[in-house]
Amino acid sequence: MKLAVFDFDSTLMDGETIDFLAEPLGLKERVASITKEAMEGKLDFFEALTTRVALLKGLKKAQVEEICRNLPIMRGAEETILALKKRGYRVVCFSGGFRSATSPICRDLGIDADFSNILHDVDGILSGKVGGDMMFDYSKGDMLLRLQNLLGVSKDDTVAIGDGANDLSMFKYASTKIAFCAKPILKEASTDTIDRKDLREVLDIVK
Repeated sequence: MKLAVFDFDSTLMDGETIDFLAEPLGLKERVASITKEAMEGKLDFFEALTTRVALLKGLKKAQVEEICRNLPIMRGAEETILALKKRGYRVVCFSGGFRSATSPICRDLGIDADFSNILHDVDGILSGKVGGDMMFDYSKGDMLLRLQNLLGVSKDDTVAIGDGANDLSMFKYASTKIAFCAKPILKEASTDTIDRKDLREVLDIVK
């Protein structure tokens, strides 16, 4: 068995979910600036995540779900996932974002499992709090190691694809580390880089 792990925001999906969620509140630019610094490794991921989610307080859960149903999928995502599965890969998604976005899109793409965070709500209104699987800068690496042990997959049979600083921890446990339209901090840790927004280029690297 082989394992391919994709980041979600700006990798499987063309953009950052939290930036889209902040837009109806008039906070997109403020949230996006924090997102950018976190992805560049300039801010602690947990602090950046909780700070941004706090700004979403008051947003309706139904509005969150509507926005997440209409997020733009990265070019080539569907074809790439299908091809990897035909090559014997289990494909999973790790996201520091939110299950409201990852679960429906990963289901549509045929991804085997998604691990992300959950926006807390009270009576259908976001409380500004968040919890879940991917809260810290080490979370992706921690989860990848657990999956490898569970599935019996080696580092040599593991591929990791991402774009930001919080993907560094999963790169540690993958022999093939693909920086996809990535921040410099991740490119420096990668074995391969893709600078065009087309996930099908992954198939030229992963055999």
